[in-house]
Amino acid sequence: MQNYDIKKERRDLYSARRDRFEIVDVPRMGFLMVDGRGDPNTSADYRAVVEALYTTAYAVRAIAKKELARTHTVGPLEGLWTADDLSVFTTRDHDEWNWTLMIVQPGWVGSALVDEARDRVRRTKDLSAGHRVRFEDRTEGQCVQILHVGPYDEEAPTIARMHEEFMPAEKLVPRGHHHEIYLSDARRTQPGRLRTILRQPVGPAPV
Repeated sequence: MQNYDIKKERRDLYSARRDRFEIVDVPRMGFLMVDGRGDPNTSADYRAVVEALYTTAYAVRAIAKKELARTHTVGPLEGLWTADDLSVFTTRDHDEWNWTLMIVQPGWVGSALVDEARDRVRRTKDLSAGHRVRFEDRTEGQCVQILHVGPYDEEAPTIARMHEEFMPAEKLVPRGHHHEIYLSDARRTQPGRLRTILRQPVGPAPV
């Protein structure tokens, strides 16, 4: 049984250069998703959502292996970030951040299989956020991305260069949510070695 690992199969989307911005085209993909709000460093809800996502993702993997004879590596944690006032990302006012945490799914995983996984998790686990996990398709299209190495709170200068230098030079404007892909396990990685893909959907600047 051949294992599918999206970080290997789609290196263009799940790896990035640290030294320069890249433009990529992100197709329609399916995700387990949960919405929330607040400081990811201190929020009990954030931790509960991460637990619910991973527990459901591993249940999906187990069911797919048994029922479809297909196996895959569970993808990395990802996050979409927004706020009513976008300046809070520069000031790092974490309590005002809105987020959607996600884990990408292989193309053969659909809503019926996810529903089965959610039912299994509900019967076997007591998770405060388990009922909030949903399956949703998402198409980002053209995006700008770069690899950030270091603490999450040091991302702001790179994000500023993306928006204030690279995008104007390429005649692009941001659209949609700021997107981060966490390639490192923050529980086991020193802050200075964390690897995060910073991604922003873009469109053509108005003439």
